[in-house]
Amino acid sequence: MTADVLPTLTVKVRAAVHPGASVCACGTDASSVLADRPDGIVVRHADTVAKAHAPGTDPGELAARMAVAAHPALDGVLLAPLAASAAELHGRLVTFWPYGTPVDPETPEAAPWEEAATLLARLHRTPRAVLPPRLPPMRGPAKVARAVERLRSAGPHPAAGPVLRAWSVLPAWAKNEAPMAYAHTLCHGDLHLGQLVRDRDGVWLLIDIDDLGLGEPAWDLARPAAWFACGLLPPDEWTRFLTAYQKAEGPALPADTDPWPALDVPARALTVQTGALAIVKAMAAGRALDEVEVAVIDACDRMAAHPPELAPGFPT
Repeated sequence: MTADVLPTLTVKVRAAVHPGASVCACGTDASSVLADRPDGIVVRHADTVAKAHAPGTDPGELAARMAVAAHPALDGVLLAPLAASAAELHGRLVTFWPYGTPVDPETPEAAPWEEAATLLARLHRTPRAVLPPRLPPMRGPAKVARAVERLRSAGPHPAAGPVLRAWSVLPAWAKNEAPMAYAHTLCHGDLHLGQLVRDRDGVWLLIDIDDLGLGEPAWDLARPAAWFACGLLPPDEWTRFLTAYQKAEGPALPADTDPWPALDVPARALTVQTGALAIVKAMAAGRALDEVEVAVIDACDRMAAHPPELAPGFPT
């Protein structure tokens, strides 16, 4: 399927940049593949990006998510699509977006932690009145459950035990086995630095709406929280992110008390997801786990021995 989609998607994005033209004058380097995964193929031509979403993507849910990204209330927070609706290509839904400059992984000292936190806080403060009536739940817990299922399907691995034990002590909502009790806030669902780009004016924006929806906002802070807890994110960077979110009056965390009760379960869930996918990828490549992956597995081992610290009101 990917072999069929990729060249056709490249033609489609070129046609979107040059509608009605038979010749492209952008040069041989104008087109590039930004991502080629089963859950999403992304191709760029000049200043336009086309994304073929995962097979089986619900058209109604994608339309609701696109409506959120295009809403004026989210201007300056989410990258807006170039077209209001998705096209279809080989049974896959395709959306078009302006190209934005991503975070440079080679300069971690310049990571926009404050900007990411401020954008999240603004996203989380979006009034319910501007959201479409059929906006689906944020897909974070579903992605954790899918990662664990992939781990189980991959076969035995010596590091799988700690991950599955850490998974077993998570509350049902974090495993996508029960509704989120506080699913009333607009959430991104898969926040990491790869989900930020600069637009033409140099403004940072959030991208990738595939997991966007209503949910528990602490989930959006869980990945950097998990990295910090695993020793993979320096304390000063975590503090910058946390402080900026609280300064921007993000609703996920208290402003003047310990934030960890709200973060503990989501951070554990993201650690499980990261550990499960690390093992799956290592097995597929026939390699040993690297140092970072071992740190995540070790964190899962510690988590399994200590039940989560539940925030007040959260179900067990």
